[in-house]
Amino acid sequence: MTDQAVDTDGSAAGGAVPRPASARTSGEGRFTGRRRELKELRADIDRAGLDTISGRKAPRARVLLIAGRPGSGRTSLAEELARQVADNYPDGILRAHLTEPDGTRVPTERSARELLDVLEVPAPPGADEDELTEVLREALAGRRCLLLLDGAADAEQVDPLIPDAPDCLAVAVSEGPLTGIPDVRPCTLGGLDTAAGVELLSRAAGQVRVTVDPRSAESLVEACAAHPAALVLAGGWLSVRPKAALADLAKQVHDRPDEGSALARVFQHSYASLPGPAARILRFLSLAPAGHVDPHTASALAGCSVSAARTTLDDFVKLGLVRAVESPLPQYEVPGCLTPLLRSLTESQDRPAEVQLARARMLERTVRLLQSCRAITEPDGSAARKKLAGLPRALRFPHRAAAAEWLRIRQPALLAAARLAVADGELDTLARRLMAALTRALVAHRGTEDAAPELYGIHQLVLDVAERRDLPREQAAALLNLADLDARTGRTQEALVRYRSALDAGRRANDPYATGRAMESVGGAYQELGDWSRASDWFGRALAQRLGRDERADAARLYGRIGTAHTYAGRYGEALRNWSSAVTGYRKCGDVAGQARALSELARVQEYAGRPEESLHTCQEAVEWARQAGDVRLQAALQLRLADTLERLGDPAAARLHRAAAKRMLGTELEEVTGLASKDGPAGSAYEIRSASAED
Repeated sequence: MTDQAVDTDGSAAGGAVPRPASARTSGEGRFTGRRRELKELRADIDRAGLDTISGRKAPRARVLLIAGRPGSGRTSLAEELARQVADNYPDGILRAHLTEPDGTRVPTERSARELLDVLEVPAPPGADEDELTEVLREALAGRRCLLLLDGAADAEQVDPLIPDAPDCLAVAVSEGPLTGIPDVRPCTLGGLDTAAGVELLSRAAGQVRVTVDPRSAESLVEACAAHPAALVLAGGWLSVRPKAALADLAKQVHDRPDEGSALARVFQHSYASLPGPAARILRFLSLAPAGHVDPHTASALAGCSVSAARTTLDDFVKLGLVRAVESPLPQYEVPGCLTPLLRSLTESQDRPAEVQLARARMLERTVRLLQSCRAITEPDGSAARKKLAGLPRALRFPHRAAAAEWLRIRQPALLAAARLAVADGELDTLARRLMAALTRALVAHRGTEDAAPELYGIHQLVLDVAERRDLPREQAAALLNLADLDARTGRTQEALVRYRSALDAGRRANDPYATGRAMESVGGAYQELGDWSRASDWFGRALAQRLGRDERADAARLYGRIGTAHTYAGRYGEALRNWSSAVTGYRKCGDVAGQARALSELARVQEYAGRPEESLHTCQEAVEWARQAGDVRLQAALQLRLADTLERLGDPAAARLHRAAAKRMLGTELEEVTGLASKDGPAGSAYEIRSASAED
């Protein structure tokens, strides 16, 4: 069993993950002490609640509260309780960390979404807190789950996550009471009993040293106030000093100037023994996003090599100052109870300019790793792969699978870095580059739809800052990206509202790209809703702007979109005129493939309009241009369309010849492209997901 009393409280990286063995911290052993508290908690599960006493069935899950200061082993106790009662909850244990290591509250919608991800229950990327918590309660109805809600700041964080399922159990871990949630009795933690404290100390310091000098061990436990995190630090300090006496350490801790809690005194003693460079690295770990550290993060913060950073981190693990996480990649966590102490040291010993530079180095390193992560997905010989080859070896990934694994493992830290980049309310160049690099990497490896919730969060961060700082250009970009995600996930009405807001922001910023893109997207949303008149009207507004700026390629594409809207509405005359303009536009631009596809669509509309001879001629012309463009799939689709047209004109023999030609071109792929001839071609979806800050 994981001994969270040993892990100095801070739990795993925020997220509702089941914490399998592969995700737990190394160096953990069996659970120590807290027998009385465990007995009380188990009894509290079985006791009759107020509703039961009054004769009513309990409407919600029972809530248990484990209260204690960070480092008191409160998470340890919750994990041990969950282990002991796990058999009673066959549908699993769900975990969510409700507070970041720096004390920042985790938004309820993020916690609910992470819990839903564990349950494999889909939820719209743009759903708000009420919608997500409702979906969560519905998902838990009829299940027997145990929810471990760690680091709860108050009842307002816990209450929305409590299932409306009496067979579930919620265990909340908090520093204080959860006023507002009925029928909750807290289990308040103090220090360990002396025997448990000595056992905890012996794990790091060594059993022999404790056995030969038990009185000194008890004195050291007393000097540490039997505080689990303090005992871990004391044991770590002793573990690297085999000749140090327990009595001497107990006296040194006891005699230290009054520096607050026992944990603070032991930490200061351990910190004072570090060499200067190591002490500096340790201080700067307080800047790590959400307490997630890897050698690259430490290297960038301290300005040292990656190998030196990893060696130092491993030394910190031995001292109990950080925790190593079992993972395919070297991963570490800064204990949450130590984060305030580290930040206090940073504020007192490092100049603000140094701290700012360390933070910038860390974010810049993150950007370069993300760029490398995306570049590995590009074809060999591409500009991105050539640029990748010029990066230092430590910043390169050997292959795509390695990059995808790094992105998966580091995703919580990367998202935390994005939040950190805009935490001061600014959207500087580095923050924009980070948002763009993270968005592109997620899309390259996971695809837009799979990564939609994370992308939504990134774009929302940009939008929040843009609105606070009144940055209309950035606001328009974020709204466009959020609307694209809404449209991709079927939230067309929500997308329409955002596209209109993006248009207003683009006009305020005098940004022609944003306004043109927004007008076209508004048209696309109306087309998706089946309002062909409004769709063609908005496409026409976007077209007028493109023509005014002499943007011929975009104008040709918009002629096609207008033609498609008229086709759906049955206005074939208007559709033919616009597709003819699209063909002319592509020809003037020298876009052979675009011209072939536009001719293909023109032929389709001619057929709909009852002009089969014209359609046959246009389709033959499209085949020639598709051949020049080297588009075999389009050629095959056009051959099939020719076959259909010839059959309707009463020439089955010629139709068979064209079908045979299509089969020769694609063979087994024939069925896949059968429908290509009936697609919109250039008038396809306007919902291309752009990078978060591509406009910036």
